[in-house]
Amino acid sequence: MAGTFVIAQGGGPTAVINQTVVGATLEIRKRHPGAKVLGSIHGVRGIRDGNYVDLSAIPEDRLRLIAGTPSAALGSTRDKPDAAYCDVILNGLKKAGADAFIYIGGNDTSGTQQILTDAAGGKIAFVHAPKTIDNDLEENDHTPGFMSAAEFVAGAFLSVDLDFRALPGIYVGIVMGRHAGFLTAAAAAWQFDQDSGPHLVYVPERPFSAAGFIDDVRATLDRHKRCIVAVSEGVSTADGKALVESLVPPDKLERDAHGNVKLSGSDLPAALERALAEGLPGKRARVDALGYMPRGYVGAISAVDAREAFDAGAFAVTVAEQGGGSVALQYDGGKTVLKKVPLKNVAGKTRHMPDDFMQPDVNQLSEAGMAYLKRLVPEKYKIGKPFV
Repeated sequence: MAGTFVIAQGGGPTAVINQTVVGATLEIRKRHPGAKVLGSIHGVRGIRDGNYVDLSAIPEDRLRLIAGTPSAALGSTRDKPDAAYCDVILNGLKKAGADAFIYIGGNDTSGTQQILTDAAGGKIAFVHAPKTIDNDLEENDHTPGFMSAAEFVAGAFLSVDLDFRALPGIYVGIVMGRHAGFLTAAAAAWQFDQDSGPHLVYVPERPFSAAGFIDDVRATLDRHKRCIVAVSEGVSTADGKALVESLVPPDKLERDAHGNVKLSGSDLPAALERALAEGLPGKRARVDALGYMPRGYVGAISAVDAREAFDAGAFAVTVAEQGGGSVALQYDGGKTVLKKVPLKNVAGKTRHMPDDFMQPDVNQLSEAGMAYLKRLVPEKYKIGKPFV
């Protein structure tokens, strides 16, 4: 394959997404000397506007520094292109002389690549390279970005549990994840004994009841004298509505530019604080939203995550040479392996946390769920058990 490769980043930044850009760029240099590598600024918007940085001209030592830097160095976008927008993107790629387009991102990114593949008729190789802290891509055992974010979440909940052993009360941490509960479940990855928090874990895969939540917290306080709770921002009530819609008056809801209810704003923490104050009056309680902090935190970059993200970028070049598709990280029972899978298997689909990762009758992880997390987020610190 000669000519020009275009690379872009889409969706939320992560701690290791730049590893994938650099992995692809250096692999292209090695296997296709003289090829041009264009980095599109702010995702597909850069292709639309003809706004690129020439990655082939950047020295390797600087690229390596960028690889180890969190967030999306090329800039990103939340645009969800429809067929008309994809026509504009396709024309932009043709204008740039692109032979291959590697787009790094999650569900929506893979969906864009599928639309472009169908429209281009084989003239350009479209490759989806995986990235999402939500860990919710089909065909993948786990996704680049998840392990680093999960390490942040595990460390945060270990720390707050120690805090609330000293000054008992109720702590609720709200974790990102609209449809999948993997990152919220990671709050339990570094529990060091049966008394450790989080004592309760609420994920989008299970309906949430405000009354049941209060009962659970009350029972946990009776048992542990404190209660540490991990709640996914995407939890919904039995009628399928996001929890924030059930707890907040319609005229008080925060919405984004598209009119969608904001899950990570101030509404949900305030609503849960109010529910705790009314259901458990007089109890010391704190509700925090971890917000964007876990997804690109410089102090919690997993070395394994970084290496796999780099390798995914390098393998994306192989997939481009084979005509396109999606890069998948799969587990063969002993190690992670990279495979090419059809875009249609990933595009626009959501992988949910398996049912058996949670215990059937309580809001706690099962042995299967803990085993999965401990494989991906091994314990990093040795903690002395407190006296209280």
